[in-house]
Order: sequence, then C-alpha cells, then structure tokens
Amino acid sequence: MKRFLSRSNSLMSFIQPNLTLIRDQIAKVKSEKLVRLVAVSKTKPHSYIEAAYEAGQHVFGENYINELHEKSHALEHLTDIKWHFIGNLQKKNCPKLTQCKNLAVVETVDSEKVAKALNNGWKKNGNGELLSVFVQINTSREEQKAGCMPEETTNLADFINSDCDALALKGVMTIGAFGYDWSKGTNPDFLELLKCHEILSNHLSRDDLEISMGMSDDFCKAIEMGSTNVRVGSKIFGARS
Repeated sequence: MKRFLSRSNSLMSFIQPNLTLIRDQIAKVKSEKLVRLVAVSKTKPHSYIEAAYEAGQHVFGENYINELHEKSHALEHLTDIKWHFIGNLQKKNCPKLTQCKNLAVVETVDSEKVAKALNNGWKKNGNGELLSVFVQINTSREEQKAGCMPEETTNLADFINSDCDALALKGVMTIGAFGYDWSKGTNPDFLELLKCHEILSNHLSRDDLEISMGMSDDFCKAIEMGSTNVRVGSKIFGARS
C-alpha cells in the first residue's frame, strides 16, 4: 500500500503541475469560445490517467482502438471520464470502437463507409444517446494521411446528417503536417481547416460547429486562430517511450 501511495504521489507531483500550466496557458489566450483540453494518453498506463483524473482532467484521447477498449473498461470506475478517439479509423474496426465504455466523441470520421459502420455499431452497442463525431479533413493533402479532402467535407457532413441517425455532427478536425515551422508564417493546415469550417457552417446554417486543431507544440496558436478542442499529450504526461 505504501509503495502504491508513493507512486501515486509521485505521478501527481508532475502531472498536476503540467495540467495547471496547460490550463493557465489556455486561459491566457483570448478566445470567444470555451476550449476543451483533450489529454492524449496513448501508451500511458492506467496510473497516469487516474492521476490526471484526480487532478480534474476528465477528457482523454486515444489513438488505438485496442488500447482504448482495454483502458475504457479497466477505468470504468472513473464515472465522469470521457473518451475521444483520435486515431485512424477503418470500417472493420468500428464495431469494437463502439464497445468502448464512456466513448464520447470520435474525431476521425473521414468517409461515408466509416460513418455508416460507426452508426451501425453505435446503434447496437451505444448508450442510447447520439455519438458525437468530427469530420477529419486532410488539410495537407498528404497521401499517407487519413482524412477526407477539403472539397469532400460538405458531402460527408450531409451524409452523416441524413443517413446516420445515431451520430451527431460536432465539428471538423485536422492533424496537419508534422513539425510545421511557424517562422514561415501561419500554419496553412490551420487556415485550410478554418476555411472548411466556414464553408460547412454556412452550408448547414450552423454557428456551433467546433474546430479540433492544435497539439502539444502549437495548441496556443491554434486557440488564437479559433480552435475549440486541443489535443495535448507529451506536455501533460511526458514524452512517449
């Protein structure tokens, strides 16, 4: 028991200050909308998530379905926890994803077939409420990246709204090119997502669509540009091994 308490206190001693710093940085950025912090916990053990939860962080993001499935069941006792899936999603994996406990948002819907499979899985395995989803957009147009092309955004959104009655369209999301050098100017991926967001908002006559962009290295700049959902991992939990 003493060893467990010692380890728990040790984790809190660095995770809690990290969370406080991130929250302070978010609060200092002028934003007209509330900003959600998603703590990216991929590859991190249960104890790290429990420490962050104890420090008041209740929204977590995972990239791998098997890992999310295991963690969501093991940590079901954390009654207010909410999981975002932020990894590449294929049609064949949707049924298992919808079996995850306390799944709140899927941020990486990028095709009609994925949306339909997710919809069918959630009807069977969900909690009776609509599952929130983001349309993931390949703003950098990289072949190896997931996400629909920017010009496909409105059609995919229309499909979700018309053919996926178990899903609720929440917003748009991008990962973008890694390692962007901000000395070259504003991140073009962020600009492209904002453009897609504006077009989609006008198309749907909605003013509540969210914007998910920004990670550990650029979340403050993303918020300055209008992001309402930032995904931060290493600055909370430390570098992944």
